[in-house]
Amino acid sequence: MKTCALIVAAGASRRLGGDVPKQFREVCGRPLLSWTIGRFEKAESIDEIVVVVAEENLLFTSEKVVDPYGFRKVNKIVPGGESRRESVLKGLERLPISTGLVAIHDGARPTVAPIDIDAVVAMAAAEQSAILAARATDTVKRAEQGYIFATLDRESLFLAQTPQVFGYDMIITAHRELASEIKGAEESGITDDASIVEARGFKVRIVEPRHPNMKVTTADDLRMAELLLRQDNDG
Repeated sequence: MKTCALIVAAGASRRLGGDVPKQFREVCGRPLLSWTIGRFEKAESIDEIVVVVAEENLLFTSEKVVDPYGFRKVNKIVPGGESRRESVLKGLERLPISTGLVAIHDGARPTVAPIDIDAVVAMAAAEQSAILAARATDTVKRAEQGYIFATLDRESLFLAQTPQVFGYDMIITAHRELASEIKGAEESGITDDASIVEARGFKVRIVEPRHPNMKVTTADDLRMAELLLRQDNDG
């Protein structure tokens, strides 16, 4: 059974700002996205990688992100859509028909450990769907209009990460059904792929990561990612 990684990096990086999207910012001497791809290149469970970027970045991704680093598993670089959901579906539809499992990952998570990728893929192989998710360590408050409404039990709270791994038929069917339902309607509330699967009655298993798996959103995150990558390379 072939396991494909779908690395989604088609966003415009509006929250970080600047002329260059965060996935192409230089970190430790190379584009951030190349570090993310490299983690999946090293993961034993991943057979093939498809990268989704904005159409105007296809050539740049090939020439500056993939080709210089000799990634053998990258099979395709494909254009995304207007939203993350659309980009994921476009990527899913370009995967080979021999795909059994697909690991969907944010291009802006460059520090994910190959051992954690392998662990969540193994869980999905047994359970059909699994995600990396970190246990909440801070006390979590629910608020409305700036006032605390409730204090949640953090023992049952997890922070969803990627990769999120699903049986290929399950996830592409769920995405296609959702696309036909919304047809341009407001997509608020669709924050990850697991939520799409959950809404269709499937159970999703949690795997806790053993290593840092941060998502780069701000300039401070970029600096932290560089520190973690340097430590990893020095180690």
